[in-house]
Amino acid sequence: MKIKYIIKKDIEQALINIGVKNFCEPCIISSKKIEFGHYQVDNLIKISNISHIDPFNLFNKIYYLIKFKDIYKKITFSPPGFINIFIHSKWLSEKLEKIFFSSRLGVKYASYKKTIVIDYSSPNVAKEMHVGHLRSTIIGDVTTRVLEFLGHNVIRANHIGDWGAQFGILIAYIKYKNLQKKLNKNLISLHEIEEFYCKAKKKYESDKNFKKISKQYVVQLQSGDKNCYSIWKKLVSITMNNNYKLYKKLNVTLNKQHTMGESIYNKMLPNIIKDLKKKKLAVEKNGAIIVFLDKFKNRIGEPMGVLIQKKDKSFLYSTTDIACLKYRYEIFHADRIIYYTDVRQHQHLLQAWIIAKKAKYIPSNLLLEHHEFGMMLSKNKRPFKTRDGNTIKLNTLINESINRALKLIKIKKPNLPKKKLIKLSKIIGISAIKYADLSKNRKTNYIFNWDLMLSFEGNTSPYIQYAYTRIISIIKKSNFHVHKIKEKINLTKNSEIKLAIKILEFEEIILIMEKNGTPHIMCRYLYQLAIYFSNFYETCSILFAKKIKICKSRLKLSFITAKTLKKGLNLLGIKILKKM
Repeated sequence: MKIKYIIKKDIEQALINIGVKNFCEPCIISSKKIEFGHYQVDNLIKISNISHIDPFNLFNKIYYLIKFKDIYKKITFSPPGFINIFIHSKWLSEKLEKIFFSSRLGVKYASYKKTIVIDYSSPNVAKEMHVGHLRSTIIGDVTTRVLEFLGHNVIRANHIGDWGAQFGILIAYIKYKNLQKKLNKNLISLHEIEEFYCKAKKKYESDKNFKKISKQYVVQLQSGDKNCYSIWKKLVSITMNNNYKLYKKLNVTLNKQHTMGESIYNKMLPNIIKDLKKKKLAVEKNGAIIVFLDKFKNRIGEPMGVLIQKKDKSFLYSTTDIACLKYRYEIFHADRIIYYTDVRQHQHLLQAWIIAKKAKYIPSNLLLEHHEFGMMLSKNKRPFKTRDGNTIKLNTLINESINRALKLIKIKKPNLPKKKLIKLSKIIGISAIKYADLSKNRKTNYIFNWDLMLSFEGNTSPYIQYAYTRIISIIKKSNFHVHKIKEKINLTKNSEIKLAIKILEFEEIILIMEKNGTPHIMCRYLYQLAIYFSNFYETCSILFAKKIKICKSRLKLSFITAKTLKKGLNLLGIKILKKM
């Protein structure tokens, strides 16, 4: 249900009927105080200036055209120019009845279904995922869930760095240390592989012969040498199998079929270079191939050059991303492509997009979006790292959160069986990390705080999860089969009406997320919904209502609230708990 949209359309139609031309879009906001209604039109003055009609007279003209509609109980004017709108409780009740049995809570499927590629997570091969991968992984996954919920064809693209010079270095080291047999037998962990790479890199920088051999192995790998390919494939397999376990732990929907490494596009790259030169978009300069873009200027104000092939004939990330765009449009027939990377990648992506459009690899109207995000910071407002300055591994962070949740649960519920204790700590601990990140505006940096994220108060996952379990407990205690209640929902108290309106705003939140990929909007909504339910619970007796009809009505309202909380948390990739 899109209440603000309904109000906006009614105001717009009234303005058309009045004869106002070229008016600005009515701005509908939620009122902060009930005496000013449930919603307000807060740009009436701006509209009146355009129409040359006094705000109060304009209000009166609008009022007489919309006052008979079922949705409105009362419409008033506040100086200097606000329209206050009170929603009719009967209209709200009717809408709640319609969504009572709806698994979609009345949210309609998108009228035009698109094929949308979402590029997220993107870990490096031969390295463990660290905290820097968390935001891309979980924010991208939320957008994926939301767009699929709306009926779009979503293609998850886990664009992994599985190609390049680093593999020549690793292959050389594995051969140098005779580690191939152990590697083939899965006797080497990802942690060990990462340590091998660090040692190999040092040797690469200090040993000229090792450097030469490493470069030869890169050429052999890219030429299809069976032995090099076998080692490379094993390195990719060990890395991603480790990551798939981590995704499952995080309740993230990425799996093997979504992995799309840079190696997929490798065969396309020579033709891309050839074609860009043929179209006179790329030029050779000092043995390298460069595309100059007028939109970007260097330090002296000249068009910036984007390097797409080095002197040694090796390719760059820009070349791969151009090929990737071509592939996603030609093979997947993408209508929209969304990238989840940090803000530092923005210029790089823009350059790849411009080149791909200039080369006609993708149409100019293809929707390309970079949903960049900020960093996770420690209390000193610096990147969140270990005491010795190393980047924290994602698995370490998750395990720490589970252990902290376990200690907290033992204090609150000391007699829980061990299995339930472990299960509960995993759900609460992992949910807390995810929600703490998702509840922050993705565009900004945020300070990581263990105490706040595991709190049962405030905008946290434990608070929302507890609100859900509380409602389920109330419904169970009632001994009514809520689905069989035939009595209609009847809203008489202000706290009931406010809760009903908040429930019906769910679809508007989904549509904002569809457009902007901003999970914090959903987090804020669920937190407000939980608060509204708490106010309703405190002011309206449910189980001990004076009349059975009132009890049943409030049970149905509680049930819809629980359904909304559950669906919202599900879209955030956060598990619910029936007991807490």
